[in-house]
Amino acid sequence: MLRELIVGELADAGFNVLEAESGEAALELLDGGRSIEVLFTDIRLAGFLDGWQLAQRARALIPELHVIYASGYTVDRTGQVPDSTYIKKPYLPSAIIDEINRRLSAVANA
Repeated sequence: MLRELIVGELADAGFNVLEAESGEAALELLDGGRSIEVLFTDIRLAGFLDGWQLAQRARALIPELHVIYASGYTVDRTGQVPDSTYIKKPYLPSAIIDEINRRLSAVANA
């Protein structure tokens, strides 16, 4: 339900959103030749991959990929990829939108 909410909020904010129900499904989307700039992932995912593993594999495919993690649990963040953001749940969708906009505008202004 939370995934549906954030997908709707991101789409309403003007982002083209691809949604995946598991880490493996997300990895398939990332490896599908699409131009993807941001990965927003929970740490706990359905399937065998967790959010840390997904981001690591995603960065191997797309080194410039912006990564934003979310979790409602206290977690050991040693698996976090460099230059990524961790946001603790509960969060407002506007916090995710602001972080995406901040990261994308930093690239555009570089």
